[in-house]
Order: sequence, then C-alpha cells, then structure tokens
Amino acid sequence: MKFGICGFGKMGQIRADAIARRNDCALQIAFDPEPFHDANIPFASSIDAVIERSDVDAVFLCLPNYLNKQTTMAALRAGKHVFCEKPPAFTEKDVDEIRHVEQASGKTLMYGFNHRQHDGVLAMADIVRSRRYGRPLWARGRYGKSVDADYLKGWRAQKELAGGGILIDQGIHMVDLLLMIAGQPFDEISAMVSNMYWQTDGIEDNVFALLRVSETGFSASLHSTMTQWRHLFSLEVFMERGYCVLNGLKTSSGTYGEEVLTIAKNRSKAPAANWDDEERIIFSEDRSWDKELSIFVEAIRNGEPPSAGCSLQAKAVMNVIDRIYVEKRHEAGELFGALQAG
Repeated sequence: MKFGICGFGKMGQIRADAIARRNDCALQIAFDPEPFHDANIPFASSIDAVIERSDVDAVFLCLPNYLNKQTTMAALRAGKHVFCEKPPAFTEKDVDEIRHVEQASGKTLMYGFNHRQHDGVLAMADIVRSRRYGRPLWARGRYGKSVDADYLKGWRAQKELAGGGILIDQGIHMVDLLLMIAGQPFDEISAMVSNMYWQTDGIEDNVFALLRVSETGFSASLHSTMTQWRHLFSLEVFMERGYCVLNGLKTSSGTYGEEVLTIAKNRSKAPAANWDDEERIIFSEDRSWDKELSIFVEAIRNGEPPSAGCSLQAKAVMNVIDRIYVEKRHEAGELFGALQAG
C-alpha cells in the first residue's frame, strides 16, 4: 500500500516512522512548507501534488486544523483513502459535510484519536465493556499541559486557524475517551470556558464540563487545561463493584509520566475498598501509532469503516465540542477583570 503525507512536522514524521515499520506499506512522497532535505523520500511542491498522484493509494493529513476539512474532502474526491489528524474540522456540521463526500467516494476515512489505542486505555475499555464489575456509574477525565509565551506565536493561538483553544487541541482526546466509556452520546452538557491566564481572544486555556447520559444516568466530568504547570493525564471510571484509574500516558517526551492502570477488583467492605485490593499494571510502550496504522490498512483492505476513529465517532466528538463552546456560561477572564475593576 502506497502512502503520501501532507504535513511533515512532528505528527507527519511519527506517521512516516509507523509506515516504515511495516513491510507491506511504503511512503511515496510528502509535502511540507519546509521540506526535509535529509529525509529519504521525495517532497512535493504542494498538497495537491500529493493527493493527485496516481501512485498514492492513501494519504495522511498532518496539517494545521483549518486545512483538515477542505483537504480531507479534496483527497476523497481524488480517489484517495484518508487518515486525518484531529480535529476532523471545526464543527459537527463540518463533519456532516465531510461524511457526505466520504459516502459518495466509497473510500476509507479515519481520524487520529490515538489515545484509544494506548494499552492502558484498551485494558480499561475491556474491563468496562465486560461488565465484570457492574455497569459504569461515573467517570472523571483530566488532561492538562503547560505552555509558554511561544505558544502565542504559532497558529494554535489564532482561532481562525485552530478553531478554538485547549479543548479542540488536546481535550478532544478526553472527550473521545469519555464517549467510548459511556457507549452512547451525552445528551446533557454544561460547561465553563475561560481564558483567564493567557487571555488570547477565542483561545480558551481552561474548560470544565459536566456530561450525562440521561437514559442510563452515567455522568462524567472533564477538565481540559493549558495552565497545568506539570503535565497531567488522568482517567477514572467507577463501576458498581470496582474501579479503574489510569494515571499517566506513555509518550516519547515522557512528560506525562508512567502509564499506570490501577484496578480494584471489588469493594471489600462498605463504605470503601482496601488499598490492598488494588492491582497496578504499568504499560511501558506506546504502540498506539502502529495500531492506528493497522486499523487503517485493515479497513481499506476490507472495504469497511475503521473499527476506531471512524467519521461517525468524529461526529459524536464534535457534537460535544460544539455544545461545550455553546453552553459556556461566561468568560471567566472577563468576569475576573470586572471584579478587579470593581
């Protein structure tokens, strides 16, 4: 299977490495505004030059957010299978437009939500789906990083290019994981969105959201932040007879610490489990990139939607993102300024 890559920054290079690790895949060409002359592949002069090549079966889109929608549709129309990094677009309506083109093209479309493929997340999902500890009652997701003033110089700090701030940049992964745990859409959402620290127009630095499935009562809380001065990933799921807590995420930078899944097989005696009841599993490898490529290749070969990262899942994620942005009660930065002035 022959691939092209549009955007050869960090993510493009990660995808290229995954392709190189397979003997049934080959990277034909890449595009980047600043081509890597020492890379062992040719570079095209434009995005169109990649997606229109006859010797490219599928393309990876690793581009600034504002290009994702238009490039995905262009590549599908050009007869290419498409793997696009998150976010799929800026709104759920955008995804609906993309899905229309996808269905007309008959090609495979997959989105890059690689956190689903981390071993710790997969183990947690297996426990939840098995119902071995009963149905899930609630979940709590916290995902945060620290950025510096250099962040404000890039395209991610411009709403028209990024589509939003920390929620659509990083918190979108946690939204996807909470939907996976819930197993169905959230129909009740409330949120507070702020840019209290960086105060960049349209680019929130904190989101607090409450999500609920009214049919089952399953509830979740989400905190997405770029003022977490020490990087943090934490996903907790509490069930009727036990719980799973995933702290840390195995990444190449190591900034999120060890990926550790803690499992309490049962409550010992009410009201609380005993610490001795807990089992801890440490996951020392990040195999998510290879797993995503395997899912993509398998979907192409079988002519079926990918088992994870399909456009319908992307639509569900963007529904939550849309509603969080719409449901925000006030901009805390503005309130803070008003209080200071008063």
